[in-house]
Amino acid sequence: MTCLSLNWNQMLSRVHEIFEGERVNVDDLKEIMDAYRSSEMDWKQFALFDEHRYTRNLVDAGNGTYNIIVLCWSEGQGSCIHDHANSHCVMKVLSGTLKETLYDWPKNNKKRGMVCSRTTILERDSVAYISDTIGLHRIENPKHDSTAVSLHCYCPPIEACRSFDENSGRAIPVTPTFWSRNGERTPFIPKSLGSAENN
Repeated sequence: MTCLSLNWNQMLSRVHEIFEGERVNVDDLKEIMDAYRSSEMDWKQFALFDEHRYTRNLVDAGNGTYNIIVLCWSEGQGSCIHDHANSHCVMKVLSGTLKETLYDWPKNNKKRGMVCSRTTILERDSVAYISDTIGLHRIENPKHDSTAVSLHCYCPPIEACRSFDENSGRAIPVTPTFWSRNGERTPFIPKSLGSAENN
């Protein structure tokens, strides 16, 4: 597959096309996302921020085998260390700078805690890939004077995953939710009444 240059709609269409087949080549997905050059006009309607935590904003629910999400990172915000529940994730930086820290899967040696295997700085239009075979990771905005936005394609969509305590390696179940869907803020539902839609 060769993708010299794609606009936003072409990129989304090409992603949809490759997921119509029985098998998906992750390298093809990476190439498609790499061929898109970020323009804020394309995705700004999905880029909804929260000053207290990063947000997950659903762009395309896909066909059940994948989804596409815009993540928004205010200054200094970051994720916990987490796995991907046997899902594949291709990520593209749409604006700003992000730092990816990879970790080995925790061993039974609790005194050692989580072991960092690699740190990568990702600038605008950079593309990265993560799966559980590679390890665990944390994404964060290392800048304290600017925001960042990233585009993520998950296949299959992640309905549950685990976060990991950095000091002990203890796993904690997590249910990812969406801050918005198609540019519209999702309603807040208290946990006592059901599954909250905001992350």
